[in-house]
Amino acid sequence: MDEKSTTRSEASDYNVLSNEGQALVLSGGGARAAYQVGCLRALARSMPDYRPQILTGVSAGAINATHLAAFQGSWQESVEALVGLWQAMRTEKVYRTGLGQLAGRMAHWGLHLVSGGRLGREDIRGMVNNEPLRRYLREHLFVHTGTGDIPGIDRNLADGWLKALAVVTTNYASGRSEAWVDTLQEQIWSGSQVTARLASLTLEHVMASAALPFFFPSVKLQHQWHGDGGIRLAAPLSPAMRLGATRILAVSPRAKLKVGGSELPTSYPSLGQVAGVMLNAVFLDLLDFDALQMQRVNDLLRRIPQQQWGRQRPVEVMVLRPREDLGKIARQSQPQMPGGFRFFSGGFGGRDEPTADALSMVNFEPGYIGQLIEFGEQDTLARMGEIEAFLRG
Repeated sequence: MDEKSTTRSEASDYNVLSNEGQALVLSGGGARAAYQVGCLRALARSMPDYRPQILTGVSAGAINATHLAAFQGSWQESVEALVGLWQAMRTEKVYRTGLGQLAGRMAHWGLHLVSGGRLGREDIRGMVNNEPLRRYLREHLFVHTGTGDIPGIDRNLADGWLKALAVVTTNYASGRSEAWVDTLQEQIWSGSQVTARLASLTLEHVMASAALPFFFPSVKLQHQWHGDGGIRLAAPLSPAMRLGATRILAVSPRAKLKVGGSELPTSYPSLGQVAGVMLNAVFLDLLDFDALQMQRVNDLLRRIPQQQWGRQRPVEVMVLRPREDLGKIARQSQPQMPGGFRFFSGGFGGRDEPTADALSMVNFEPGYIGQLIEFGEQDTLARMGEIEAFLRG
């Protein structure tokens, strides 16, 4: 073989992407999960041979991960179908937005509070009624009408391209994070920060993972109430790592914090501003800490002989994130929201605040969703060389 042939062969070997051990981790953030869809679209178009075997999802990221795991077709087709799901979404398809509906629930919680729990309806469990989201996902996830099962997951597991799907919830009784894992493996991990449970995933698991605390009602799974999976998830990368991932691509809808800046508000913080800070801390910031810890472990392992690694092993991680503050985009898109919700959100958040982190998680209007998808595509394309080098190792 001549020198040119050898070089061509080596280049060909480099360009072949092995999906074994590849994991995709999709974090929460409510409506911000549309940003993830834009990232995946750019990635699918630029690297059609990429199809991760391990998928994990938390909160709204669980919707995206489950759709990708259940879709019958190529990776590109599944991503485009997911884009279609988000583009067709409206706020009224996620929760009921009528002024009467919202006012009635607000009155219930106010009455329940001032009466010391003596008054108010017992069947109201959440600030909004998200039954429209259940109906919308039942249609787009191709859920079995009678059982609530999602048959596409089992088919893709049998076909072999999917190794495992994990959807994370928070058990309100125990206070622990629980990962519901659909896989053909007979045994999964135990004894970590996240309780693992083998399960045939259903729509109820997805609804539980996406149940924003206080805002959406909790969901009963195996006789216990569960809510958003990001509440107590201190190690968001842990489920993927314990399912055998060697290379993790994580997509977070949280922009990097910028120190200082002229747009920082100086007035007393509104309820919306405080809620936004808390939601970011609960759902999004821990991914950065977990990725940093994993990088430190990798650096340590590289400095010691492999025979001393024990049960540890290096796991490469890359995090994709927005370059723009999605909360600012939400503030600009607030006039597009339904009148009833706009009325209450005006009292919840200060009108002079440049960002609206809490609002960015519950604004499902087409203009805002479309912007998030577009930003995701642009940010991913800007880093495509780096991303491809990472995924191809």
